[in-house]
Amino acid sequence: MGRLIVISNRVSAPADPGVGTSGGLAMALSAALREYSGVWFGWSGRTAESYTGQLSVERVSGVTVATIDLDESDRQEYYNGYANEVLWPVFHYRTDLAAYERSFDEGYERVNRRFAEAVLPLLEPDDFIWVQDYHLISVARELRRLGVANRIGFFLHIPWPSRRLFTTIPRHHELAAALLDYDLIGFQTRDSCEAFAHYVLETAGGSIDADGVARAFGKAARIGVFPIGIDAADFAEAAASPVAEAQHQRMRESAAGRKMIIGVDRLDYSKGIEERFLAYENLLALHPDLHERVFMLQIATLTREDVSAYQDLRARLDTVSGRINGAYATVDWVPLRYVNRRYRRDELAGFYRAADIGLVTPLRDGMNLVAKEYVAAQDPEDPGVLVLSEFAGAAEQMKAALIVNPMSREDVAEAIRKGLAMPLEERRSRWRELADGVEQRDVTAWRDAFVEALRRPQPASPAQALDPTAAAGRP
Repeated sequence: MGRLIVISNRVSAPADPGVGTSGGLAMALSAALREYSGVWFGWSGRTAESYTGQLSVERVSGVTVATIDLDESDRQEYYNGYANEVLWPVFHYRTDLAAYERSFDEGYERVNRRFAEAVLPLLEPDDFIWVQDYHLISVARELRRLGVANRIGFFLHIPWPSRRLFTTIPRHHELAAALLDYDLIGFQTRDSCEAFAHYVLETAGGSIDADGVARAFGKAARIGVFPIGIDAADFAEAAASPVAEAQHQRMRESAAGRKMIIGVDRLDYSKGIEERFLAYENLLALHPDLHERVFMLQIATLTREDVSAYQDLRARLDTVSGRINGAYATVDWVPLRYVNRRYRRDELAGFYRAADIGLVTPLRDGMNLVAKEYVAAQDPEDPGVLVLSEFAGAAEQMKAALIVNPMSREDVAEAIRKGLAMPLEERRSRWRELADGVEQRDVTAWRDAFVEALRRPQPASPAQALDPTAAAGRP
């Protein structure tokens, strides 16, 4: 079998498996590459005065890592610009926050071309290439132009938007056509896969074969659903570590007998943190009996701090959290603990285990692995309750959670109240169903399903065409 070459925007294989925020691409891909020989290639995260294309290669935690530096215009136009001010908001149904400029488009294509040119010397004829996420949609097109005939797969970690939303992107036809230079296009959920198929049929005037091959623009690619999971065994080990146990005890002592609600996210408008705060405020307003008996810990790791939409969000969250604490706090009770710092995965595991409610309420999310890690961290004898947004990809799999509409403050508040009052036997029953799914549909099942489908020279059978993960367990 040929090597696996992973290409992603950032390369961040953790030197210490315990380090890093929950649900990251880094943990999933590191686990994959430890099983398959190969290379993880991408941007180093550094900027240089001018682009040179010089490769830096090293071995990190058993993974061969190759990186290049970009220049400042690349970072502004490709990363901050097209990727995070055009694709990210549109794909998360926030066209009101999209800011298209022609220079962004040019920067995106330039960097995708630079990635293709830089990785080319690393490729061998029998390698399988796996490109990750929305930053690099055009990489396969650029590799094909360079004569690369290897099988190339693409996996989208975020949602694919509805047809009408996608068409708000200028030159959307070119972006969609570039996707069809891949041999296999993977989505997190059936909803996203069907949205892409709808675009192919209705806007591109193409077709979807009975065997799951999308045809348009004179090209063809197989499409499928590959819901990502966590490295369940690795996370279980982290959750049982002395660090996790110390943090669990710390939080239980800090709770002083109060019920704990936890949210862990990147600080991003797609995560629904502001709406979550407002729902919690609603809970406190409607249920005075919960005052001084419950508190919420929200960890929101700062990200993309030089993008205006994120600056505005941070300011609003500071305002709302201050208002809630100003209205309800007492001399020995702070109802909302809002933290903007990064924690290790083993520390987070301890926090999760201490929490009676895991509040995962994104407005739109490709999967959301925090939901899965919260479940994996629970004490089987006394597990907490997962409250999960219906718009997280994980909701397709995790039906034993309390599923909510994150836009409804009343819906979320009522689910929290229900979770806090849920009898032990019901909590155990719901947790057991969720835990079984997390263990069965882990990162290994995701990896194997995608790589197997990518290696397969012929299209999948009709029964598997839109859901190749069937062999690894249906979502």
